[in-house]
Amino acid sequence: MTAGLTTAQLTEQHRPTLDQALEAIRTRAYWSPHPEHPKAYGEPDASGRPTLSPADGKAAFDALRGKRFELDQPGADGWTATETSPYGIELGVEYPHPDIEVLLPAMRAGMPAWRDAGPEARAMVCLEILTRISARSHEFAHAVMHTSGQAYLMAFQAGGPHAQDRGLEAVAYAFAEQTRTPADAEWTKPQGKRDPLRLRKTFTPVPRGIALVIGCNTFPTWNGYPGLFASLATGNAVLVKPHPRAVLPLAMTVKVAREVLREAGFDPNLVALAAERPDEGLAKVLAVRPEIRVIDYTGSTAFGDWLETHARQAQVFTEKAGVNTVVIDSTDDYKGMLDNLAFSLSLYCGQMCTTPQNLLIPRDGIDTDAGPKSYDEVVADLAAAVERLLGDDARASALLGAIVNPGVKERLEAAPGLGSTALPSRSVTHPEFPDATVRTPVLVKADGARKFWEAADAEAPYLSECFGPVSFAVAVDSTAEAVELLRRTIRDKGAMTVGAYTTSPDAERLIEEACLEECAQLSLNLTGGVYVNQTAAFSDFHGTGGNPSASATLCDGAFVASRFRMVEVRRPV
Repeated sequence: MTAGLTTAQLTEQHRPTLDQALEAIRTRAYWSPHPEHPKAYGEPDASGRPTLSPADGKAAFDALRGKRFELDQPGADGWTATETSPYGIELGVEYPHPDIEVLLPAMRAGMPAWRDAGPEARAMVCLEILTRISARSHEFAHAVMHTSGQAYLMAFQAGGPHAQDRGLEAVAYAFAEQTRTPADAEWTKPQGKRDPLRLRKTFTPVPRGIALVIGCNTFPTWNGYPGLFASLATGNAVLVKPHPRAVLPLAMTVKVAREVLREAGFDPNLVALAAERPDEGLAKVLAVRPEIRVIDYTGSTAFGDWLETHARQAQVFTEKAGVNTVVIDSTDDYKGMLDNLAFSLSLYCGQMCTTPQNLLIPRDGIDTDAGPKSYDEVVADLAAAVERLLGDDARASALLGAIVNPGVKERLEAAPGLGSTALPSRSVTHPEFPDATVRTPVLVKADGARKFWEAADAEAPYLSECFGPVSFAVAVDSTAEAVELLRRTIRDKGAMTVGAYTTSPDAERLIEEACLEECAQLSLNLTGGVYVNQTAAFSDFHGTGGNPSASATLCDGAFVASRFRMVEVRRPV
């Protein structure tokens, strides 16, 4: 260690937080060390460190625009800029482009000392990185907003405190798994009248190699931090390859990590950025390099499948596409159900991997506290709930954000051709960013008769993911048939989330059993301030790793345990 940051200093500052995180993942109770209210920033935090106010965060973000983002990492062979703000403002940030033949060996060089530091020292460094990021949450919020299209409050919360929580959660799981085995042990085996056999054994968590984080466009920090911090905390070097449309938030993260590593006496090249040139396809090149031993990826099913097939030298963790489903059987809070679903369909223009797509509704209708409701009434009332929620453009803009890329807009505009439109999409004028593309959700009626989905070559449009603000109100013959369609969808297409509304214990058991057998996360009867497309770190699991939508869950022991191996050394006493 250098005089910058000592292990003792870091442990004194951060060990209590790590202990609380370990307790939180054990109890699954609510806990977060990162305030999610914007007004909590601008004053010193609990440890007395300054934090950026909203105005200071905006100024810091503006200071980055139109400039080169210096990282001082080896092997830079030029500069690249690929980002365009979905809100129409000029970003103009250039990033160093890597010569991987130079960068990868430099990253490997720092790993022995990082390995030898041990699980606790690595965890403390990771927590220091997260603490410094947290202090700049408002700056990160603008970076997330103007690369992902999220509305500001969502970018602040999901891209800031909630992402930091997920990173800390990964560190906690990494520490727990690495310390499950003692660092040393004395082994004595009795031999009767002879002297016992005695060995002294040491057990060292050994990293797999360089980890590659392939970032996504929509949630660069929330989806990027779990893999980044899980790999770093288990001793691996981490190469961050951002989505070309969302580089800045992860570049800022890499810069903070490099600063902390250097101050703590470690090689800053343990964390590096790989920004690509337009249409370069750098992820494919990196993914099959022999130095890359762990890959974390969030994005399309096609590329996720490619990684799982071709990156054979690496442990691959993927979060891909799925078809999220809500079964509507009955409810004792009809208005609450409608309002909850309207919010879930609208949040961030439906551009979340957890947004519901298919709403399975019996064609004979449902029982509610407001009396029986036909299929057509449920669909019309849901459309009206969305229109009420998004009727005011200013309020709608704060909830919807902006369309993140042209592909989402194309799917949205093609949706009316997929069936009868129950709720058309409309354009919303953003009060601050008139060049932003902001659209409300579209709801399409569909027939869920068995003939449309039980054949192996079924082509019903709702059987494939339509990422963005497009949902289908699917008429089914019964709740039992809805559950069978749910099973088929999870098994064949995957699902990050499943929702259901029912007042029937029998229907509830049927739906729950389907989710247990097909391995999908289920939310029942959400009618208040908790929504199916939101998950809380330390308590909720994001994905299961048990259906085609993802090969891992955020976070559990399996997410971190294969990022290292335990190596034993035996010596006679």
